[in-house]
Amino acid sequence: MKKTAKIGLWFNRQSAEYFWGHGQDLFQLYVEEVLGHAGIPYARFDDAESLESYEPDIIVVLHPGEKEEDLNRLEQWARRGATLISYGGLNRMAGRLGCSRFAIREAVYGDLSGLSYAQGIPVLRAVCSDPWMVSEKSVIPVQADGVLRRLRKAGAESAAAVLEFPLGAGRLIRWNVDIPANIVMLQQGSGPVVQDGIPAPDGTGAVDEGILKADDRCELDWNEDRSVTETGMPYFDTPYADWWREVMVRQLMEEADAQGMTLPFLDYWPEGVNQVAMISHDSDFNMEEAARTTLSVLQDNGVRSTWCMIEPGYSPSLYKEIQAAGHELAFHYNALEQEKGIWSAEEFSRQLNVIRSTSGAPVISNKNHYTRFEGWGDLYEWCEQNGIEADQTRGPSKKGNVGFPFGTSHPYYPIARSNDRNRLYRVLQIGFLTQDLEHPTLSDASVIAPFLEKVAEVRGVAHFLFHQQHIHHLGNVRHAFSLAVETAKGLGYAFWTSEEITRWEQARRAAVLRVGADGTLITENLPQGAVVRQPSDAKVERSASQAVMRFGRPCAEAASIMKTAAE
Repeated sequence: MKKTAKIGLWFNRQSAEYFWGHGQDLFQLYVEEVLGHAGIPYARFDDAESLESYEPDIIVVLHPGEKEEDLNRLEQWARRGATLISYGGLNRMAGRLGCSRFAIREAVYGDLSGLSYAQGIPVLRAVCSDPWMVSEKSVIPVQADGVLRRLRKAGAESAAAVLEFPLGAGRLIRWNVDIPANIVMLQQGSGPVVQDGIPAPDGTGAVDEGILKADDRCELDWNEDRSVTETGMPYFDTPYADWWREVMVRQLMEEADAQGMTLPFLDYWPEGVNQVAMISHDSDFNMEEAARTTLSVLQDNGVRSTWCMIEPGYSPSLYKEIQAAGHELAFHYNALEQEKGIWSAEEFSRQLNVIRSTSGAPVISNKNHYTRFEGWGDLYEWCEQNGIEADQTRGPSKKGNVGFPFGTSHPYYPIARSNDRNRLYRVLQIGFLTQDLEHPTLSDASVIAPFLEKVAEVRGVAHFLFHQQHIHHLGNVRHAFSLAVETAKGLGYAFWTSEEITRWEQARRAAVLRVGADGTLITENLPQGAVVRQPSDAKVERSASQAVMRFGRPCAEAASIMKTAAE
């Protein structure tokens, strides 16, 4: 029986405090969010002695510090037999490892097809990179894999994607891309929303209309990162952040396998669920006739949905009908200045209290009207202060930026900036793909199949937004709604509300997976229906042992290698 690999995350807290004190973000901490969502057992250490006592097999370097003694410590760990993985950084070590650092100021695209564990992963956009070049005079046998290309997927080769250095009995693996920081920037932007974004050159994405929105900080390229459907509808076609997450997990599994160990994980969804679809509505204008039409359409299609309510909302009797049909009541915060909306903590709280008091519902989800967004973490702080546990605001506002403008279909916890020590906000972000398909000014139904297929590849959430008023007034929108539901069901999607997704993810994160001294996986507090899986050897046939494909390799249930804390 294979042992479970011990993964230790090294975070030099003393050095981090210095960085934070000078306003420097440490987005490398987002590795914890990546591993937490992927259900990977790990332990984080803020002091070197505790990490050494744990005796990890793989050390992921979050923040090592910049002093000579800090770098010497890393080299010693490797020489003693550990495998170290660093996402960028370590630049003061470049010279001693026979490399030199150079600057690339623009985005790059990573072609990882040369990596054994990255088969099937598309070429991935990286907002920034931090490359090393191997010196011709280097006496260290450096292994370089993957290719980073400038500005375009077929652009000029600028550097290798990842470098591997043998050090004594161990190894140092350094990525030329800061993967966790890139995931953060793709999902949340490279900075706060303070001005209009850059519009699409073809006129399909006029985000420069003077309204601050989530998609004013989209880090994708209008030309390089979009495809068009057979009817000519443009869309952002790749969940880059989801695939970068997958690269990180696949590599850890590969490294565990290379040491004769395994790396079990808690699967994304409960037994019998492969991926999830979600329908939400925004109650703009609060037309009760439109709400009743929507209730009927939902019943005909056999799905439940999330109703984001804008002030003043519906009548109490209609709220009861919506809840009796099994739908979720949520909040639709209005900060649109054209409608006298105000962007402030006080106004967020006031509007939310109106919806809670009139609906009688607890209301734990929100989506901002017109995807209004300012700054970096204001919205998430307001959600935390008011008991809102999930937000759906990060989605496209224009016809030409539907799909994956933020590089993800997975629910995730966003990260704060340095002034808040890069903590994770306690608000689950569940972005949406598109809204009101077949509306005259929006995208048509040709995007449904590619969206569902792309989300299924990464096993995320396919979230479609339909306004009640458009379902009521426009037959084409009603037809598109039914087509989206029918297509999703045909692909094996389970339809959940925002609250159900949030409760499941919270339950997964509350579970504990840790590795005992003998290499046994110990599990505690697993939610009902949770499945712990163990990756098989990559060469094993997919059909073996009733395995399913996860993270690029066949995986079976891991009951034989784990025990509960009580055992």
